[in-house]
Parts: sequence; structure tokens; C-alpha cells
Amino acid sequence: MIRWLVLFLVFAGPATAQETSLRPVARPEQQVAESEADENTASDSAVATSLRPQPRTAAVAQAAETARVARVKGQICGDPDLQGDVLGTVAGRGACGVENAVRVKSVAGIRFPANPTMNCETAIALKIWVQRGAIPQVGGEGGGIRSIRTASDYACRNRNNQSGEKLSEHAQGRAIDIAGIKLNFGREITVLQGWGSGDDGKQLRGMWQAACGPFGTVLGPEANRYHRDHFHFDTASYRSGPYCR
Repeated sequence: MIRWLVLFLVFAGPATAQETSLRPVARPEQQVAESEADENTASDSAVATSLRPQPRTAAVAQAAETARVARVKGQICGDPDLQGDVLGTVAGRGACGVENAVRVKSVAGIRFPANPTMNCETAIALKIWVQRGAIPQVGGEGGGIRSIRTASDYACRNRNNQSGEKLSEHAQGRAIDIAGIKLNFGREITVLQGWGSGDDGKQLRGMWQAACGPFGTVLGPEANRYHRDHFHFDTASYRSGPYCR
């Protein structure tokens, strides 16, 4: 009896171990094929909800092209960021007058309601100042800059409107005076009231400093009493570099 029991354990043991083994069992070939097919097949809903951008409609494309053409058509000084009218030569009495004159309506998308007249060199310097000085200093405050108010542009006169002084750079279209920055939400930052204040003063000083380089002469409220309510920018050239006060 004992001998039969031993023989039973010898022959039955391996089979039982094999049946209870933890090794993974291979899946049937049909099940593997179905699983791979599911992984490689995108559902209709997945395609419908794809985040891929939709092509522009014909109306949107036409509007964009119309805006582009208008922007190119209205550009001055060969720069689409400068919008206005080409005036050519503006004659003036004596030594006054402007060569390569333009009337500026907007710079980098910001309006100049007075449509100041200047030469292209000054217009390009103005664009640099708007982009590197005015826009960054204001940022998103008040909804950003809506327009820039000027105090003077081309004018046949002497410096500071004083008799006996040299002819002003304004007299040859090489100067622009900035009096205020109008914001989209209605408030205006003015040189007269803002220069000595807190936040406005900091922004205005940043704008004044940013003009020194693009322009050859930069004058503000601390230059003299004639400039207490505006910035004077002109493109005069000096051997010693820009003159900024």
C-alpha cells in the first residue's frame, strides 16, 4: 500500500505543479489579432473631435488679404508699420521746408490724430521709439495705448519760438514733440502732469530714455522751461553722440 502511494505522488506531483504554474499563458492567435486591430483603428468620434486647426474659410481669407493690401497701400517710407501719406517735397520760406516729407497717421498700429508732418528719417526713428519705448513702458495699463498726442511737428520757426535763436529742427521736418499718451480705457498720461508723479513719472522717464539713441536730440521737462509739458525729439546728428536732457 505504501509503495502504491509513493508511486502516485511521484507521477501526479509534476502534473499538478505544471497546472498551477504562475507563468503567463500565451493568448490565442485570433485574440492577439483582434487586440492589435483595435489599437490601430481610430474611432469616428476621435477623428471628429481632433484638435487639428480647421482651414480658414474663404471669407476670413479674403478679409485678411484685403487688410494686407490696404496696409501695403497706406505704408510710407517703405515700412508697413508706418501708415500715412507721401507728400514729397514741402516748400517753405527761407531755409524752411521738408525733403522726402510724409504725413504720419499711425505708427505700429497706434494712431497719431494730429497727422504730423516730418521726413522719413524722423518717421523711422519715431517708429523705433514707439515700439521700444512707449509700448513697453505702458504695457497693458488702461488697455494699452490708443493714440499719441503731439504738440508740434513741421513748423517754420526758430528754436523755442524765440527770435534770435537758430532755426529749429522743426523747420525742416526733423522733429516731433510728444505731449500725451492716450490709453484705450480713456485716461491720458501727460508729460505736464505725469512727469513728477509716481507711476506715470516712471513710465515717462522710461520713454524719454528710450528716445535717446533713435533720436539725436531728446529734451524733457528737466531740460528747460520750454519743455515742461512735452518731449522734444529730433534727428539732428552730433559728433559726440545723442544729446539728451
